[in-house]
Amino acid sequence: QVQLVESGGGLVQPGGSLRLSCQAPGYTFNNYEIGWYRQAPGKERELVAYISSSGGRTNYADSVKGRFTISRDNTRNTVYLQMTSLKTEDTAVYYCNYPGLPARSRNAYWGQGTQVTVSS
Repeated sequence: QVQLVESGGGLVQPGGSLRLSCQAPGYTFNNYEIGWYRQAPGKERELVAYISSSGGRTNYADSVKGRFTISRDNTRNTVYLQMTSLKTEDTAVYYCNYPGLPARSRNAYWGQGTQVTVSS
């Protein structure tokens, strides 16, 4: 199994924007649905955005709808999460993974995640 690699996190002020990237080095995941998850301190990991393998279908958690946009560039083997109008409650470690897999199977693919901190 190839662990997924997330990047693009950082410290941003409320109202700011960030773009996260998800890749699978040495592996093509173009045929797979991809989800962006996040885990805030003391909370369970949650799915916040989903994209189909073709990119034609997306879905979002209510908490991020209208502010986050998930997209993919299959020529670059990369999935993005554009985050705008960030709020302090968006602070979390963000991960990508395969939402179509059973939870136990997903365990093999979790990467280190990328920290997003929204603070003034």
